Amino acid sequence: MKISIIIPVFNEEKTITTIIRQINNVVGFQKEIIVIDDASVDGTSRKLMEIKGIKLITHQKNLGKGFAIRSGIEAATGDYVLVQDADLEYDPQDILSMIKPIIQGKAEVVYGSRFTGSRRNMFFWHWMGNQLLTLVTNILYNTTLSDMETCYKLIPLKLIKSLNLESKRFEFEPEVTAKILKKNIRIWEVPISYAGREYNEGKKITWRDGIPALWTLLKYRFVD
Repeated sequence: MKISIIIPVFNEEKTITTIIRQINNVVGFQKEIIVIDDASVDGTSRKLMEIKGIKLITHQKNLGKGFAIRSGIEAATGDYVLVQDADLEYDPQDILSMIKPIIQGKAEVVYGSRFTGSRRNMFFWHWMGNQLLTLVTNILYNTTLSDMETCYKLIPLKLIKSLNLESKRFEFEPEVTAKILKKNIRIWEVPISYAGREYNEGKKITWRDGIPALWTLLKYRFVD
């Protein structure tokens, strides 16, 4: 199995080198690392130019996380795609747990759930937002997910390319989930660890991003 690991990056000079090193330290599958520099204005671009063995895509202006992921998908050559945030919240060693159900023939799509594995406590309202969006997903799409908003989604490249994704920002997560579930593909979840960072450490998503996420879930439920 070859996995295309897509890293959308905007102003992550403090962590980008570390996360790529962590990914390279995971053995047990073939990988390609695709980094999309979404017009960073700190030292991220300089650091990325110094890192060997990655496929680097550079946006000339900031287009958003969803758009960056879509750029990575277009450049991917793996059997599967997985998005990796650059902020060290997710541990690449957990990818090995996500691969197992696929190898065993139990699943086509695997999500890593932050709420069934070990984790550092989140902000209450961040946790509530995640729970609300996951609940809405379960109601609208008749499923039982525990973490729709997780970054760790292991999806066949052929499948994700067939979804005709449109998201430009953080609504990528509900869009890809909605479109997978509308194809009657059941999602397998495995527990993963999670070390959420604080806003003073550079966390970018806020409660305001929950509004377009909710609209995205509703839109794709009732639109073909």
